[in-house]
Amino acid sequence: MTGVFRAGNDPRLDRLVTILGDMGSAVIAFSGGVDSTFLLKAAALSGMKALAVTGNSPTMPGQDLLDAKAAVEAIGLPHMVIETSEFEKDDFRKNPPDRCFHCKSELFCRLRDIAELEGYAHLLDGSNLDDADDWRPGRKAALENGVRSPLMEAGLRKEDVRDLSRALGLRTWDKPSSPCLSSRFPYGESITVEALRRVEEAEKFLKSFGFRELRVRHHGDTARIELREEDIIRMLDPGIRTAVTERLRSLGYAFVSLDLEGFRSGKMNRVKTGVKAG
Repeated sequence: MTGVFRAGNDPRLDRLVTILGDMGSAVIAFSGGVDSTFLLKAAALSGMKALAVTGNSPTMPGQDLLDAKAAVEAIGLPHMVIETSEFEKDDFRKNPPDRCFHCKSELFCRLRDIAELEGYAHLLDGSNLDDADDWRPGRKAALENGVRSPLMEAGLRKEDVRDLSRALGLRTWDKPSSPCLSSRFPYGESITVEALRRVEEAEKFLKSFGFRELRVRHHGDTARIELREEDIIRMLDPGIRTAVTERLRSLGYAFVSLDLEGFRSGKMNRVKTGVKAG
């Protein structure tokens, strides 16, 4: 079932489209990020029957939900947004090192029910081979719920996904990663809706200065800002520094710090897991 796709453009894409076409139908966990958007596009190219489902909760930045809706509309496949309930779980709110397992379990259980009710044969996520290099307790939840990861099966890494996304004209090809807001909290510090909103507003304000890839790490009454190394000098401009400090203090942070190492995805994993984030 290869549908309208014309093979031969790129063997990496050919492999993925073939895998998807052979599945016939699937529900796709869709965040609107680089990986899931590329996966959804490949599903459309394969001709398979696919439904994109986005789990919305206070852990998802509002702009990410808007981006996800726009991405699905551009690809032209059906889309469903569901409200997830991870905040009802103590194991999530207490923020243990396996927090992501409890969040993903909630999402995948809901998606599995949708797939069974609507008659879809498979449940898919956008994990790629690079995701195996970091602390990913969400992978356990995926495996327990029978989720397949076609990008992994096709041997694709993030670099491949961005390269192929650009070739396909997807606007997400260079989109910075945007994990859920709970990833800004050190393990063991309880997660609250109010604190999530504080982080979201702080990051939105920083982006208004043109910073694209960043994190505001929430350490109680301290905000620790991570920026790309090339952006650190600009952040020290007196005007920007003063404006950021005043805005974050108005949000409730008593102290505002700048991480001199710069942005590193997964940095919070160092404390509890010993993983060296890169």
